[in-house]
Amino acid sequence: MPAIPPIRIGQGYDVHAFGEGDHVVVGGVRIPHECGLVAHSDGDVAIHALCDAMLGALALGDIGVHFPPSDPQWKDADSRAFLRHCAALIAERGWRVGNADITVVCERPKIGPHAQDMREAMAVDLGIDAGAISVKATTSEKMGFIGRGEGIAAQVVCLLVAQ
Repeated sequence: MPAIPPIRIGQGYDVHAFGEGDHVVVGGVRIPHECGLVAHSDGDVAIHALCDAMLGALALGDIGVHFPPSDPQWKDADSRAFLRHCAALIAERGWRVGNADITVVCERPKIGPHAQDMREAMAVDLGIDAGAISVKATTSEKMGFIGRGEGIAAQVVCLLVAQ
């Protein structure tokens, strides 16, 4: 059997509906908003999708396997703890994040003004340079549940490199 190449690629996707509240958390950053998120944890779609991408790159399941929503210990949990856990899991196996490309999809709130803070927060948790993390935003052009302002989503592609 051939050796495993020194890179692995994973992709992740997450979505949460808007609900009651006065803020959302995206990329580890609290953003004032007229709604909150319906979620077991803080509902951070960017971090949840990033965790899924990291775990998927090494065939370690998904975020629900590691932090099941049925487990009360994760109720209202800070998703940055999930990210640090995933970073530790991949490091134990000899990998680190080479780069991550994150796209947040929503009509509101505006993500762009917070993108740099998100990059820096996630970089700290991953122990990498913020230059290795891209945070972009787009809308769904007022189509579908996102376009109607019912929720928010994120897509991530992540490259892991052997340490």
